[in-house]
Amino acid sequence: MLSRTLCIAVAAGLALTGASTARAQSMPGMQHPKGTQRTITGTVVDVSCRFGQGLGGDSHRQCAQVCADRGVPLAILGEDGDLYLPASTAMPGEGQNDRLKEFAEQQVTVTGTVFRAGGASAIQIASIKRKS
Repeated sequence: MLSRTLCIAVAAGLALTGASTARAQSMPGMQHPKGTQRTITGTVVDVSCRFGQGLGGDSHRQCAQVCADRGVPLAILGEDGDLYLPASTAMPGEGQNDRLKEFAEQQVTVTGTVFRAGGASAIQIASIKRKS
């Protein structure tokens, strides 16, 4: 029950963040954040189970994929210790779970544009592959 509540809370928070970002972008004086092209190496994680329940690793892979299908966001936990939230280049934004799901709980190398805003890191993914 606690994990379901946490999943719903995380999903709702991300939905609200997207809505407020869209409003902010249409407001006068608001500027699109400037990003930098980067390559990130890390693990694709189910944010609810990883941070709410402490679950992860290969034995958690199938659960992470089920959570992703239910809308729980996947993100990249970088080797640098930062959590990178995948962001869409489209307006309105598109979920990125479909791109990340096959890599759940696996190490990847991701290239894209990284943005820092509101104490978080986001990445617009240009390419993703399993770490070799």
